Amino acid sequence: MTKKNIALLAGGYSGEYVISIKTAQTIEQNLDTSLYNIYKIIVSKEGWWHEMANGTKVSVDKNDFTLTIDGAKIGFDCVFIAIHGSPGEDGRMQGYLDMLGIPYTSCNAIVSALTFNKSYCNKIVKDLNMVNISNSVHLIKGHPYSVGTILDSLKLPLFVKPNESGSSLGISKVKTVEALLPAIEKAFNEDNQVLVEEFIEGRELTIGVYSIDNVVLTLPATEIVSKNEFFDYEAKYTPGVTNEITPAPIPDNINEELKVKAMAIYRYLNCRGVVRMDFILEKSTNKLFFLEVNTMPGQSENSIVPQQVRANGMTLKDFYGALLADCFKHN
Repeated sequence: MTKKNIALLAGGYSGEYVISIKTAQTIEQNLDTSLYNIYKIIVSKEGWWHEMANGTKVSVDKNDFTLTIDGAKIGFDCVFIAIHGSPGEDGRMQGYLDMLGIPYTSCNAIVSALTFNKSYCNKIVKDLNMVNISNSVHLIKGHPYSVGTILDSLKLPLFVKPNESGSSLGISKVKTVEALLPAIEKAFNEDNQVLVEEFIEGRELTIGVYSIDNVVLTLPATEIVSKNEFFDYEAKYTPGVTNEITPAPIPDNINEELKVKAMAIYRYLNCRGVVRMDFILEKSTNKLFFLEVNTMPGQSENSIVPQQVRANGMTLKDFYGALLADCFKHN
């Protein structure tokens, strides 16, 4: 059997570059090299390249997404995208690959772009009428806004976050009126759009969702217990700051509700590949509040999705292999 060529994309143009490299390392270590030729391709603003074993960098021909090695042109049967942020999570890379007719493992361009924009995604999910969404205000750089108007429609405490940034970069929890403007300015340093939303007190739950043969499946949910005020960048990537409990110690009925709603949102948004959905279980009501969809969840060895895969009794090799096999079958 001829081995298929897989391009594993890592890096990207955002502050999540380093996290993406770690995600790609985990995926690369768990892909079956008896079935696939794996070519890790680094995507950066300086260029796109594949580094050979001897350290030589081979540039990608962006006209047809190929590599030329030792005079031989190498095309790809499938692309495994492992880029967090732009251009791998916001739909740009997917649109480029669609134009070339090359299949990939993640959500399509429109779904990626929509879910990357937290405010727009919230509006679409709210339309489902099956899960709660926190009240929020969407700000766009250059458009006038006032702290007074924001506080007329939202009540403190608030979360202020870049609308299209991942890894909790630029996020603030605001408890006082005086802290709101600096928090908005901090978020605008990361993005041209900012989401200001009401804080929901409760337990943070996150669940992996994926599909094989058009059947939507879930991984065991995780509860995130942060020693910090919230699950910020430090809490995500500093060992010991966060306790991630998989499976989440929640009642069976809540667990079932979480799974059903996550699968419904996955179908409704037309997701593909593995995504991770974040929710808050409100303390006072036990109602689930939807936070966001991560279409390119972190997958370094200790990240949440690999934890959930192992808790599900699967190996990462089997899991990634199933995602790739599904990509070939449905393209």
